Amino acid sequence: MTNNYRNLTAAEIAQLERQGNYCRDWSLVRVGAPFAAECVRNSTFEGAVSLGALEAGGCTNDSLHLSEGIYNSMLRNVAVGDHTAIHNVRFLADYTIGDRCLLFNIGEMMVEQKVGAWQDNDGKVYTVAPNAWLEPMNENGGRRILPFVGMTIGDAYLWARYRGRKTLMERLEKMTYAWQQTEEGHLGQVGDGCTIKNTSCIRNVAFRSRMDDPTRVEQCIMLGDGVVGYGCTLEHGIIAERFLLGEHVHLEFGLRLNDTVVGDNSTLARCEVGNSIIFPAHEQHHNNSFLIAGLVMGQSNIAAGGTIGSNHNSRTADNELAAGRGFWPGLCCSFKHSSRFASYCLLAKADYPSELDITLPFALVNNNASKDQLEVMPAYWWMYNMYAMNRNSKKFAKRDKRKIKAQNIEFDNLAPDTAEEMLHGMELLKKWMAGSKDGIVYGEGMEKGKRRTVILKAKEGLQAYEEMLVYYAMKYLTATCGDALPSPTLGEGARCKEWVNLGGQLVAKGDMEKLIADVESGALDSWEALNGRLNTLWQAYPAQRDAHAYHVLCTLEGTDRLDDARWQRLLSRYADIQRYIDDQIHLSRHKDEVNPFRNMTYWDEEEAAAVLE
Repeated sequence: MTNNYRNLTAAEIAQLERQGNYCRDWSLVRVGAPFAAECVRNSTFEGAVSLGALEAGGCTNDSLHLSEGIYNSMLRNVAVGDHTAIHNVRFLADYTIGDRCLLFNIGEMMVEQKVGAWQDNDGKVYTVAPNAWLEPMNENGGRRILPFVGMTIGDAYLWARYRGRKTLMERLEKMTYAWQQTEEGHLGQVGDGCTIKNTSCIRNVAFRSRMDDPTRVEQCIMLGDGVVGYGCTLEHGIIAERFLLGEHVHLEFGLRLNDTVVGDNSTLARCEVGNSIIFPAHEQHHNNSFLIAGLVMGQSNIAAGGTIGSNHNSRTADNELAAGRGFWPGLCCSFKHSSRFASYCLLAKADYPSELDITLPFALVNNNASKDQLEVMPAYWWMYNMYAMNRNSKKFAKRDKRKIKAQNIEFDNLAPDTAEEMLHGMELLKKWMAGSKDGIVYGEGMEKGKRRTVILKAKEGLQAYEEMLVYYAMKYLTATCGDALPSPTLGEGARCKEWVNLGGQLVAKGDMEKLIADVESGALDSWEALNGRLNTLWQAYPAQRDAHAYHVLCTLEGTDRLDDARWQRLLSRYADIQRYIDDQIHLSRHKDEVNPFRNMTYWDEEEAAAVLE
């Protein structure tokens, strides 16, 4: 953006007035170079207005082509960047507009200047910007956060999740107010290359955009109190209030969104989402589905008709739903608050009558109404849908189009967090199998109420978990060490059994506790410092993952150190598992290829091949 502004000349003022422009005090309007006065017509200016370089030419973004300049608009206290087009914006106030932006047919776009003061425990006073508090994960506001420009999904989760750490909460609030005092921290900004068109009302929303990663907003109804990340697309009748969007988020087709954090590379459409935190790579784009007061930890898909958090089972709206990575409820699923799901739970179509706590990962969950029992099949993905499991492990990374990756993300579905869930699942299965009667294995603690939970294929699930753990560990260790026996130093210390998923980044619990302690003590005294620490941990994560993989193998082998004989057996078993995966991927696809019902809509094989390739 141009920094060398000048006052208008008398000739320029006269020309502007002849062209239908009005300003009470033209001395408050400053312009950059070059400035083509003919590019400003039928507009009104109030307060301090800065106009960047303008030339007789056009601005193009996607399918929209507009002449540079200000036309049929009203600007109050606005700074406009170079070579930008603002057409038919009835009221634009207190915004900084970047270079080469296109603003077209906007009813109202403003920042409400309700500035107050906030004093921290050290007596320092901060100017409070008009940011609205979000109330994610819980409808009673007990997990509220104050979003800011540049906030990551991990930042939001840290603030909402660790409510019991009072000093941490005070420090995060102080860090936020300090950040808002900076030029980058205020809400009223539209980044370079951004397009906003055919939108009724925008209040207190920051739009992050870059020329190589532009954000686009069009045909929206209302946007209020939010932050839009780089490369986002908002279109076709959405309403959003009090929200934080990561990078490359797509909102469309009548979505209603409030008090929600949406992670990078996610799509929401045709549904209602409120009071939730959604981690990256989430898909929810069908009619009649809603997600209320939930934590969904990414790589997830909500099918049509889902009512996620449909009923509160207490006297107040303070219940929550928490789902691990890969949450996938089928068509028309209904869940009650409060419920919790392990990673990669696939839930069959059902109205689940009671609260759930599914502790087995990669499981298929079914409400068998005819037998009045909950059924859970552990490791279903591995045993019966290997194609989808293998594809999910790759597609999220492949679809990641972010230019700036502020939020670190583990995309692999086999990682330390899911490995620990499987180890815990193996312990549960062994316990429940030991107590089985008449060959039926009953699970415990998975559903509120008196009816029993039946574990389907418990023995096969136990074996599948072990295979998955061997595959996870060997995949990473052989990538690092090849076929050579890994150094026993990887096995030093105890296995890290708890990992925190911080917006997509896996952080060892010990590292997380150290980070929180350093924020509380002031050693990490800004969001930049906090995220710098997370980036450092991300650099160390591959080595931590290798160490965890080594420990997992030792746990499965019943030893504290791998010798060459064990390693050679593991290499052989790993090769067998790789062949099994290849066979199952082919088998999974082959079931579709030979399914007569799937193919009956095609006249012949040539048509099917052309459509499905």
